[in-house]
Amino acid sequence: MHPVKTLFKIPRNPPPTLLHPEKWCEEFNHFISQCLIKDFEKRPSVTHLLDHPFIQGARGKVLFLQKQLAKVLQDQKHLNPVVKTRRERMHTTRPYHVDDAEKYCLEDDLVNLEVLDEETIIHQLEKRYMDLLIYTYVGDILIALNPFQNLSIYSPQFSRLYHGVKRASNPPHIFAAADAAYQCMVTFSKDQCIVISGESGSGKTESAHLIVQHLTFLGKANNQTLREKILQVNSLVEAFGNACTAINDNSSRFGKYLEMMFTPTGAVMGARISEYLLEKSRVIKQAVGEKNFHIFYYIYAGLYHQKKLSEFRLPEEKPPRYIADETGRVMHDITSKESYRRQFEAIQHCFRIIGFNDKEVHSVYRILAGILNIGNIEFAAISSQHQTDKSEVPNAEALENAASVLCISPEELHEALTSHCVVTRGETIIRANTVDRAADVRDAMSKALYGRLFSWIVNRINTLLQPDKNICSADDRMNVGILDIFGFENFQRNSFEQLCINIANEQIQYYFNQHVFALEQMEYHNEGIDAAPVEYEDNRPLLDMFLQKPLGLLALLDEESRFPQATDQTLVDKFEDNLRCKYFWRPKGMELCFGIQHYAGKVLYDASGVLEKNRDTLPADVVVVLRTSENKLLEQLFSIPLTKTGNLAQTRARVTAASRSLPPHFSAGRAKVDTLEVIRHPEETTNMKRQTMASYFRYSLMDLLSKMVVGQPHFVRCIKPNDDREALKFSQERVLAQLRSTGILETVSIRRQGYSHRILFEEFVKRYYYLAFRAHQTPLASKESCVAILEKSRLDHWVLGKTKVVFLRYYHVEQLNLLLREVIGRVVVLQAYAKGWLGARRYKRVREKREKGATAIQSAWRGYDARRKFKKISNRRSQSALHIQAGHPSDQSSDPRLVVTGDTRGSAQVQDCSEPSDHKVLRVSAEHKSSPRAGSNNGHTEPSSNSPSITEKHRYSQTQSSPKGCDVFAGYPNKHSVSGTRLLSSRTFHAAPGHPGLSPSREAPVKPGSENGLTQKQRTPRRRCQQPKMLSSPEDTMYYNQLNGTLEYQGSQRKPRKLGQVKMLDGEDEYYKSLSPVDSIPEEDNSAHRFFFPSSSKGASFAQH
Repeated sequence: MHPVKTLFKIPRNPPPTLLHPEKWCEEFNHFISQCLIKDFEKRPSVTHLLDHPFIQGARGKVLFLQKQLAKVLQDQKHLNPVVKTRRERMHTTRPYHVDDAEKYCLEDDLVNLEVLDEETIIHQLEKRYMDLLIYTYVGDILIALNPFQNLSIYSPQFSRLYHGVKRASNPPHIFAAADAAYQCMVTFSKDQCIVISGESGSGKTESAHLIVQHLTFLGKANNQTLREKILQVNSLVEAFGNACTAINDNSSRFGKYLEMMFTPTGAVMGARISEYLLEKSRVIKQAVGEKNFHIFYYIYAGLYHQKKLSEFRLPEEKPPRYIADETGRVMHDITSKESYRRQFEAIQHCFRIIGFNDKEVHSVYRILAGILNIGNIEFAAISSQHQTDKSEVPNAEALENAASVLCISPEELHEALTSHCVVTRGETIIRANTVDRAADVRDAMSKALYGRLFSWIVNRINTLLQPDKNICSADDRMNVGILDIFGFENFQRNSFEQLCINIANEQIQYYFNQHVFALEQMEYHNEGIDAAPVEYEDNRPLLDMFLQKPLGLLALLDEESRFPQATDQTLVDKFEDNLRCKYFWRPKGMELCFGIQHYAGKVLYDASGVLEKNRDTLPADVVVVLRTSENKLLEQLFSIPLTKTGNLAQTRARVTAASRSLPPHFSAGRAKVDTLEVIRHPEETTNMKRQTMASYFRYSLMDLLSKMVVGQPHFVRCIKPNDDREALKFSQERVLAQLRSTGILETVSIRRQGYSHRILFEEFVKRYYYLAFRAHQTPLASKESCVAILEKSRLDHWVLGKTKVVFLRYYHVEQLNLLLREVIGRVVVLQAYAKGWLGARRYKRVREKREKGATAIQSAWRGYDARRKFKKISNRRSQSALHIQAGHPSDQSSDPRLVVTGDTRGSAQVQDCSEPSDHKVLRVSAEHKSSPRAGSNNGHTEPSSNSPSITEKHRYSQTQSSPKGCDVFAGYPNKHSVSGTRLLSSRTFHAAPGHPGLSPSREAPVKPGSENGLTQKQRTPRRRCQQPKMLSSPEDTMYYNQLNGTLEYQGSQRKPRKLGQVKMLDGEDEYYKSLSPVDSIPEEDNSAHRFFFPSSSKGASFAQH
């Protein structure tokens, strides 16, 4: 059968049924028949099918029915084995392959557990984890356990499964969380925020990757390049911001907030990254068992395999100090591991895809190589006459290498590292640096270079991924933010970096508690909802201890950092004196340590070097030297001011030379530096009173929270199943500690009995009134309208507040959205048909109008073309007629000075033109005879006085070339072609008196057969519109057809007229009816010329030559 016929036959055939209906109950047969109805208008919706008696009877018996069904399937398999060929292979939509059917009974949502306690939850998570079901729901919150292995559940096929479907249709997945945020954004036109939290090594970074991947799939843009750029962003940023730690090989050492921007229709249009608190101290020093940032190893391996280490002044044998470790195997790993080289190629690919040009990438490599070379600079103490702690660089090679790669002067770099300027009372004093001071300046320079380079890369990515303003305005676009921040850390030795990281995690936990517990229970109390309160651990007092002023921990740290004589010991003493609460303690026997009771447990911090790390001073001398670099990127890094969060600003602020002066020892010999172009370096960089890491950290938290609170939150809690990073190993104690610290147990309780979604009456009616009211109706924002919508939707367990809030459970919103999507889908179908009909009608009208216009244009053109052709033919006829009428043979007349002039009455007059220099004109008056019988009246004619004579002026340009000197006519003596005239056999010419040479003849017209007259040609009359047979030229045919009302041109069917051929015209031609025969003028040689003088009743004259 033809495929088209098959397609038409399918809807007409009855729907399929069960193979053996008698083996199944009546309710099941009816349920299957309802599900298989082909007509979508008659087919019941999902909500109606859920109310079917078969489904209602199956509630509470899910486990029993599943086991029974598994047994039936097993029996059928043994009874009727079917061997499937390759083409008959089934593709199931079930994302996970589970061997045992009993495993399908595992609950996907912990809220549905009958017994809710720690032991049950841990057992459930462990059982799912061993089945590789790493995702579990807690209401609308997703728990993700790190599998520590690659799972094949993130392919594009799985992305299609989690696209706009009901959450219960598929097992829990990270794609489901991304789809929920995307659908909420599109449905409610509101920004969304996905918060990924957990300990270090729990899989937050990979989860963020997968969410970005799925959001890019959902928001398919027309620009394929944009999608590829967004997917490459994370890989590039993580190469510069991630590093290997003791507990995680790919630990995020910075906070990242990625905002994906969408159009109102849901198409991705751009992205923006905000980075916070990069751990710059890792550049200069790493703890035991840890490594520097990934990019240093990638670039070293890439340059080694490209044979370019010498170009960047990097050694091939001994590793630079900043990436060397205690094992001494760094260079062996760099040169032998294939993974480093592949990662370098991947980074180059990311640069190219995102849009970095080759010059920028080369400048980035040079700055990274310069940082590694700076780390190799060593200092030694020298004694002088006035100062004994002066420092110098004993090995100038490392200094020259660093200066060469950074494109700066080695002498200036040496001066900036070994000395500094002090301005006192308007005087500038140059002081030498000690060895420790010089080493601190060197390390501060390296940290500043890397931190500003990382910030510039982020800004550059934001510029390349910014949305096109022509696509959508900033007010109409919507954002989905993904927060991927460093996880909670507790190492054997924790320093200032771990303190900042854990404070940030405390802030994220507080944000979670506010949305899940505090705000929800506050609404219960205000609206009078009867709900049991849920106890949870509130970390607000701990945050106040960290962030409040002036006695918070960070405020005390800034205060102590302003004192030049302050030490780490004085800092710990100040903490102990001012932080008197249960969250802070100081262990005995450990001078430079203090402890904090975090939400995730107790952490002991080492205060060594905390003050210096917080100050993060960068001498102005180093800044000035780096601004003189010939590397444009390096110059730009230190010309852009810093923001309050410690990152490079997007704009540049130019100042005059008077606003900032160079130190005197840098002024000499620096003609190449244009001080007018020097960009102001922020005062925070050189003023310890303003610029500290603690202040950057505080402003970063404020900026991060300001972006998070705008959108509706979605939480993903990542759990690390074990500390050994082994697959399929589940440590109950470790997981339970994380569940307790993150409040998962309390979350299960409040999601089970609480109402996570609280919507105002007005917003609820505006959003869902389609479900219960007609489109043209405008229901009031009242309780009654809300109740009508909820009852129409057949929801249960909802509560209305006293004043203005509808309380819904976490699954109610999904059900309402599915119903709303179904209604809107029907509306869209109707609109599509209506718009199609209107478009077809509009197109038909336009087409008819175009056809009428085309017809009018064609008609006008054809008329114009016909008139143009007629005019052209008429002109050619007139010219031909004049040319023929003007010519005569040399022996026509004995007097060359005679010109014949005729009038309409048929009289002829011959005049003498005797002037030798003037034109000779012969007037011939031919008297018109009304009938042949009138000519028999003695051969005389009476001239008519009122008949105008037609005078033809002839140019005598041919006189000089004629043999007769004054030939007026040219032609053949016996055969003449006359155009536009008819032969008149009965015409004679009468010479005027006094002109010899013309024989006066008063006799009757010559009869046919006479020698001196013209033979009268007898012609048979023709019918009207009958074309004469003798017409042989296209012009004659055209003229004839025009007179008879037709414009057909038969030129291509006519043969050309031969020279001298006489054209015989139809006697019924209207133009020649007015012509009359004239008397002929007998010639001496008895030869007669046929003259035709056409004349009309209007007295038309011949055209002049």
